[in-house]
Amino acid sequence: MRVLVVEDDALVAEGIKQGLEREHFTVDVVGSAEQAEHYLHSEHFDLLTVDLGLPKADGFSLVRYLRQSGQKTPVLILTARDTLEDCVKGLEVGADDYMIKPFRLPELVARIRALIRRAHSVADSKLSHGDLELDTSRHSATLKGEPLDLTNREWALLELLLIQSPKVVSKDKILQVLSGWDVDLSPNAIEVYISRLRSKLATSDVSIRTIRGIGYRIDGIL
Repeated sequence: MRVLVVEDDALVAEGIKQGLEREHFTVDVVGSAEQAEHYLHSEHFDLLTVDLGLPKADGFSLVRYLRQSGQKTPVLILTARDTLEDCVKGLEVGADDYMIKPFRLPELVARIRALIRRAHSVADSKLSHGDLELDTSRHSATLKGEPLDLTNREWALLELLLIQSPKVVSKDKILQVLSGWDVDLSPNAIEVYISRLRSKLATSDVSIRTIRGIGYRIDGIL
């Protein structure tokens, strides 16, 4: 899953980025509301963390802009402002959650995962399809009850396909979720990862179907 961190303190932003990347998120960082608005026009993100004390337009303005423009991307306000008034205002302008700095990384990760699941109408941390199961809270995968060995990108791709099922996931969205801005993957690289996953799922009742000209989706017995 891909997260955009909107934070003007470079040290704090880097700490959040590194912490979330260790939990297998793809993370990009911007330092202002204006930059965030620019990238949200063309890039896909599964969630935003937004600081309130941004230069020029503040975090409230960014969240308000998102909701008024019809964007439904989950937003977690992550700020040092601890007053009830700020919390209420943040939720009223359209944020999905509000968390106060300093924070504990495990709690931040848990809230982010919960918000992403909610956005996709997924009930809990276990994603299953036929005899395949991913436990996102433990970062473990099983096939027919046996451990399934996946690289980080194979995991991210399979998680994306499962959480979007039965929808088709476009190649462009897969590229953005797997790479972010730090790594430039090609469409051919996506085909390689799809091929590897198909090989690992070959003995199961789950398959990855190519929808020609559009992308991929998970097929098989639910």
